[in-house]
Amino acid sequence: MAAIEEDPPTASPSHPEEIKSTFDLRVGNHITLQGSARITPAGVICTGIAVTAMTFALGYLISSARHRAG
Repeated sequence: MAAIEEDPPTASPSHPEEIKSTFDLRVGNHITLQGSARITPAGVICTGIAVTAMTFALGYLISSARHRAG
């Protein structure tokens, strides 16, 4: 049975300011990776807030560990 490849339908973006990215990564002769991502500006802001909160929490934990040890 032959496999039939169909092009995916072109969908309109769910957000008018959606940011899309695709990449192809080739490692040697046998490994090829393909990926894609999409994000909105609100997603970029939320990611920044989450990274900042985790950085502050990690800094607090490191600081308290140094005070306990010393």
